[in-house]
Order: sequence, then structure tokens, then C-alpha cells
Amino acid sequence: MKGETVYTDLIQLTLSGNKEAYSKLYDKTIQEVYKTAHFLIEDKTDVDDVVQEIYIQLYESLRKYDSKKPFRPWLIGLTIKQIHSYRRKRWMRLRIIKKAEEQRKPVQIDFSSDVVSKISNQKLIELIHKLPYKLKQVIILRYLHDYSQEEVAQILHIPIGTVKSRINAALKKLRQKEQVEEIFLGEVGNVK
Repeated sequence: MKGETVYTDLIQLTLSGNKEAYSKLYDKTIQEVYKTAHFLIEDKTDVDDVVQEIYIQLYESLRKYDSKKPFRPWLIGLTIKQIHSYRRKRWMRLRIIKKAEEQRKPVQIDFSSDVVSKISNQKLIELIHKLPYKLKQVIILRYLHDYSQEEVAQILHIPIGTVKSRINAALKKLRQKEQVEEIFLGEVGNVK
């Protein structure tokens, strides 16, 4: 709870006009926000812009924050909402581009993925990136950020049962994909 007091104090100072307090709040939270955005946004060139939008929204929403609730899950909830907004806008933009390009030629978009350096298992990262967005969300919040299932439900505004079923489905898909790749690699390795 001591950590929450630090956040609450920084929020109060920020609301009273102290810009240095907001800078400290940013420094304390940027790593978690950036990791979340990095994993949930396919186009890595947009991550910095989305993170900037998240902190603009945070500043504008601080008055709405209920200090009786934990700050970090509230911030990650705000982060998820901004990422949803980005994905909706991007989807609309891609639809418009696709319609325009269909008249000339098909659009090919490179969705190459970067890797977060702290995670050492490259194969697992690649498998996670291949998961559907809703499954990827719960895996990142649960296992990358170590949120409890209850906190994940609170952040995403979904029932705990949905969180559990999505985690189960994601883990099942990850296991299946890993087995398929092992079988494929084994067959390739045994070719004589």
C-alpha cells in the first residue's frame, strides 16, 4: 500500500499544478505502460505515438481517478482503452487504404515484430504475437505484468470467468502451436 501512497501523493501534487510531480509519475509508470503498448500494438512504429496519447489522456483523467482504488490497474485500464481506440482508428484507416488500393493493386502490410529485450524466450514471444488480440491481452497482463486474474478482469472490464477462459484458451493455443512447431522442426531435422 506504500506504493499506492506515492502515486496518490504525486497525483494530488499534479492536480495542484506541480509539473515536476507529473514528470515523476511518468517516470514511475512509463516502463509498464510502454511494455503493454509494445505487446498489444502490431505496428511498432506507432507505439511511441500511442504511449504519448496515453499520457495525455492520463493527465486529462487524473481528476476522475478514485484514490480508494489501486492506481496501477486503473492506469493499465486507461492504457488498454487507448490501445483499443488506436486499433479502431487504424482498422478504419486500413479499410480506407484497402478500398483505394483494390482499384490499383493489393495492399501488403509488413507486420514484422520487434522483441522486448527482457524476455529471453524468442520462440515463446513469437507464439504470443500470433495469438488473437483478446487472448494476447490477458497473457500479457497476467504473465508479463504479473496481475492477478481479478486485476486483469478489473483492467479489461470483463468478468473473472472470461479472464480465466481466455487464459485457458491462450495457453491451450500456445501449447498446440509449440507442439506443431516441434513436430515440423523434428521432421525437417530428420530429412536425409
